[in-house]
Amino acid sequence: MIQDILPFCEKPSRYLGCETNIIKKKSGSVKLNISLVFPDLYEIGTSHFGIQILYSILNSHNDIAAERVFYPGADIEDILRAGNIPLFSLESKRPLQSFDIVGFSLLYELNYTNIISILDLSHIPFLASERDNTYPFIIAGGPCTFNPEPVADIFDAMVIGDGENIILEMSEKWISWKQAKTNSKSTLLEMWSELPGVYIPSFFKPVYNGDCNNNPLDGFTDIVPIYSHYTKVKKAVLPDIDKNSFPESPIVPFGKPVHDRLRIEIARGCSRGCRFCQAGMIYRPVRERSVDTILTITENAIKNTGYNDISLLSLSTGDYSDLAGLISQLMGGGHGNNSCFNHTAISLPSIRADVLTPELMSLIKRVRKTGFTIAPEAGTDRLRKVINKGLTEKEIIDTVQNAFNLGWKVIKLYFMVGLPTETEEDLTGIVDLVKKLKSLKGSKGRKPTLNVSVTTFIPKAHTPFQWMAQIGFEESMAKIFRLKKILEIPGVQFKWQDPKVSLLEGIWARGDRRLTPVLISAYKKGCKLDGWRDYFNFDLWKEAFQEENVDITRVNFKYNDFDNSLPWDHIDSGVKKSFLVNEWHHALKSEFTEDCRNGSCSGCGVCDFKEIKPVLFNKINIQSFVNATDPLQLSTSNSQQTGFKYFISFSKQGMAKYLSHLELVNIIMRAIKRTDIPVQFSNGFHPKPKISFDDPLPVGIETLEDFFYFELTEYINPETIEKKLNSDLPEGILINSCRQKVHQSKHIQTSPVRYLLHSSNCIFDETCLNIFFLQEKCILIKTNKKGQKKEIDLKKLVLKIELLDSYNLLMLLIFESGLSVRPSEIIKTVFSFSDNEIKPIRILKVPVKKKAEMNLA
Repeated sequence: MIQDILPFCEKPSRYLGCETNIIKKKSGSVKLNISLVFPDLYEIGTSHFGIQILYSILNSHNDIAAERVFYPGADIEDILRAGNIPLFSLESKRPLQSFDIVGFSLLYELNYTNIISILDLSHIPFLASERDNTYPFIIAGGPCTFNPEPVADIFDAMVIGDGENIILEMSEKWISWKQAKTNSKSTLLEMWSELPGVYIPSFFKPVYNGDCNNNPLDGFTDIVPIYSHYTKVKKAVLPDIDKNSFPESPIVPFGKPVHDRLRIEIARGCSRGCRFCQAGMIYRPVRERSVDTILTITENAIKNTGYNDISLLSLSTGDYSDLAGLISQLMGGGHGNNSCFNHTAISLPSIRADVLTPELMSLIKRVRKTGFTIAPEAGTDRLRKVINKGLTEKEIIDTVQNAFNLGWKVIKLYFMVGLPTETEEDLTGIVDLVKKLKSLKGSKGRKPTLNVSVTTFIPKAHTPFQWMAQIGFEESMAKIFRLKKILEIPGVQFKWQDPKVSLLEGIWARGDRRLTPVLISAYKKGCKLDGWRDYFNFDLWKEAFQEENVDITRVNFKYNDFDNSLPWDHIDSGVKKSFLVNEWHHALKSEFTEDCRNGSCSGCGVCDFKEIKPVLFNKINIQSFVNATDPLQLSTSNSQQTGFKYFISFSKQGMAKYLSHLELVNIIMRAIKRTDIPVQFSNGFHPKPKISFDDPLPVGIETLEDFFYFELTEYINPETIEKKLNSDLPEGILINSCRQKVHQSKHIQTSPVRYLLHSSNCIFDETCLNIFFLQEKCILIKTNKKGQKKEIDLKKLVLKIELLDSYNLLMLLIFESGLSVRPSEIIKTVFSFSDNEIKPIRILKVPVKKKAEMNLA
């Protein structure tokens, strides 16, 4: 099935399911099959380490197989729908409907239509009430489950909070339920409801008053539990993430994932207390991993992935207790100067102004400058106190100045409009602050580039601002475009989120179950991939709201009575409602609440100080590391040496033909690192491995022999290199031979190139071929990305075309500078094939070893 689809796919590697470190279990060897579904495209979903964590945990269990599913690209979706082919997993290509449990990650409200689309593509009913035991159990987890109500009717169960332990407990309950041969769906739901953090939507019923006009943001009265023993769902918390496993062999995605690097979670939770930030409330308390644990995870993960970049992740990386010690250890080579850290760069997200100590600054100078981000959020100190941001204008300016001095050239700034108590002075403050930052200069007198991003404030559940109003669409547009116009100055790039998107996100963030019919209606009208600008269609959404009699203009509301029930009140985030109310009042008084890590307990209610409490680690002595030479700098001296050069022949066949040239290069380079082959690096601050490839092959073409060349810092037996790489490369890529290269000149492909073409459907018409032979010229017109056209005479490039039989063809081409064509373009022109007829044709590049072979009989 997949072989029939991939030729028509724009990015076929998304669907191969043969990435490094994937886990495939034999069909029938396990008791439970779970699909982990990320309702967005492959490039987004593979960058989410939550999926990686669950994938690793579930597959470590002998009785469980976990496989991945992502939202398909538009081209594949059209093929699936046209052929009535159900959506399938990557690992085994089995239909989603055949799994026992289907688990969705809910990270973003605008992915909700993708959930409906995935269920539709899988031939699974949308609503839990419409599914019997013949369908898989549909569950979900992620931050959006802290207000589960807008999509609650879709799911059988939802996980609130940390899912690492709960997903295994739910799996074991399912296995017990299945072994008991109980056909009652409600029995398993009752078993799941006993677990901490598991929400069963069908065990609660919402109540609305009679005059609410069906508005999802108005008229909600209460949500009533069906069972007296199950009235609230308290989030699941991992008390100590340092004691929980983290994937040391994460899957290495193909293509261009948005985060193509090793991502290491160094801490979870944040207690800064920004009053607009849902993540800062729902992920409390702060729990750090120790430096030693992080080093061990990182060392093993680099060895198992071959990544050259590390990203240190948490909600606030700069707040990690021993960030300076961690960075210095990583730069010093980890445990015992481990060679796996050589040529590995560390990238950091935003660093808060008040954590930039001198020792940390001295280390940051040596970190790769991938981009520096600071989020003032508001334009004035007053408004930053309201939102409890805790940054002064002076600290922001000093931070940016320090960043310039340390070598950063581009600074990203994030602001919001529509924050509670915002005034004209606050908006003007954004402009003034940007202009002050633009006037700063770096160490060489260079002025910075500022990327300013502005979005509309969206009140979120479980925050002190959950009772606040969201400004309307028109007001948001007016404020954003006013800022945009004023900030049209050189060196400032202004970006903004569409206020229509913010409006819709706000509705879903605080809505209730009356939104589910709107969601289904919007999907049926064509809404999907709403988080992507090219797909978002607000007019269709308006039609869906009107069809379901929901007034979209009433999103601008606030709750005036703290005692009234909210749609998410039965979900216990651990943060007390009284704390949120107090923070509301502190906000109106512009009063700052201190981070409990640096002062006394703020009384939020999350900690019991027995099992659940902040987990922080003491700083280590880093003096010996601060002035040490880091691996990147060491590589400069190593690159002065004369290397050992090797010439490698390889083949790329089967499913590997769907890998692009850049994907092939990444795969081989990472395999080289995983197998500990010591490649020589170039000089400079950003040293590059000394490796080069012959001319790239287009996606979809197989080859029996192509070449690449590299230089090593030490001699290794060529047979050893061949064995090492072949033991690590994915199926379809094979090292044919490796030999030491004695000549300095690079092998350049100047000889003719031979291709064999096989068609399983279309006939190579001999008449068309004869017409081509008789023509003096055969012009192919190619158009580049800029729309420029170029005429190419195929008669100059085609040395030979031989019809072996009606379905097989031999072609011999020569390539000239600036004149290159693909075999598919030639046969399309010669035989007048359509695009759909061309795509399934198999094209194999074969070596021309002797001149005599050009004249095959």
